[in-house]
Amino acid sequence: MTVRTQGGYAPGQLVVHRSPAEIAPVTRALRGAGRRVVLVPTMGALHEGHRELIRHARRAPGATVTAVSIFVNPLQFGAGEDLDRYPRPLEADLDVCREEGVELVFLPEVTDMYPDGADTTIVPGRLGDELEGAARPGHFGGVLTVVAKLFHIVAPDVAFFGEKDYQQLILVRRMARDLDFPVSVVGVPTVREPDGLALSSRNVYLSAEERPRAATLRRALSAGAAVSARGPEAVLDAARAVLAEEPALQVEYLELRDPDLRPDPTAGRARLLVAARLGRTRLIDNISVQL
Repeated sequence: MTVRTQGGYAPGQLVVHRSPAEIAPVTRALRGAGRRVVLVPTMGALHEGHRELIRHARRAPGATVTAVSIFVNPLQFGAGEDLDRYPRPLEADLDVCREEGVELVFLPEVTDMYPDGADTTIVPGRLGDELEGAARPGHFGGVLTVVAKLFHIVAPDVAFFGEKDYQQLILVRRMARDLDFPVSVVGVPTVREPDGLALSSRNVYLSAEERPRAATLRRALSAGAAVSARGPEAVLDAARAVLAEEPALQVEYLELRDPDLRPDPTAGRARLLVAARLGRTRLIDNISVQL
């Protein structure tokens, strides 16, 4: 597969579109011709987890065209967060897209997504202020705003998001439902390193000494899931015990929620979520449990 950097659509080629005005007519024409557009929104720095999202997208039923957006969204970064140092290996990202059979890449600039004077944003609702939202005020407003814009610009039939960012997945689904976006939002299971650490673009920030310690999060979640038949308190106690074994971890939250992230589940499927800092790196993870 070759790469074209000018607009349009060419089967068997990766075509890069750099503005909404370029990609919007292409995806709408494809849908008008009976093709289904599937979208994987990313901030770049693509890794094996993103590859898995793309593979799921390409396996979507029907005559599909796979699109990937690459955009480091400033609205979802708070003061003092890592916007400036967030990795941006564009050529490597395009190589990943080409290798995985992506046909359309949307690569806008900040001014394309947020022209001067643009100040309308999405309000996530109560869940947007909990868990990650409490630790990162305004984060989900920024996430949902850019996802809403991507849904309008690319007009996908289906969009794929990783379960590693589980709260983001739930909020995007709620937005699509509440605001009547004609988009099916699909979650893809978390891809992990051999030691269980969830793949993340921010893992590159971990030092050699911190890297094995980071896997404590997965061990804690697994310990909680292993005793889930004993009830919610047993799950939380088991996970806390493992986290306490690694003093370098500064735990921000450990919570058990139902699959839609409502609090205090007592039976059935639930989600165990954790966030912690290790040195300068903030890590999140989650796991499904059966109470």
